[in-house]
Amino acid sequence: MADCGDKDSTTEFDDDDIEEDAPLEKRKKIFSKELRCMMYGFGDDQNPYTESVDLLEDLVVDYITEMTKKAMEIGKSGRIIVEDIIFLIRKDPKKYSRVKELLLMSEELRKARKAFDEIKYATTK
Repeated sequence: MADCGDKDSTTEFDDDDIEEDAPLEKRKKIFSKELRCMMYGFGDDQNPYTESVDLLEDLVVDYITEMTKKAMEIGKSGRIIVEDIIFLIRKDPKKYSRVKELLLMSEELRKARKAFDEIKYATTK
């Protein structure tokens, strides 16, 4: 049974573990637990078929790989910046609005943390 509320597990991303040209069956599964939880959240069974999770993970890894390659091609300094990703998804309204929403939420959280740290710093003096 998948525990979709567990935040303690961490997944490390090692460049050596994931080979670009490795067959899909040989790739290390890094998103399985999260995908199971997402599938359950979107109406699948609490324990979806392993084959379904593996297929979805292969699709996710391929999508991330392709987007990263494209972002590296359009980037100027050999690095990926947020604007590169926004440029790539600009014609997909759903993805674009979600990225915009997440960026705004991130900015609000950053401001709230800064205000909290200022209050905490002022009270400790």
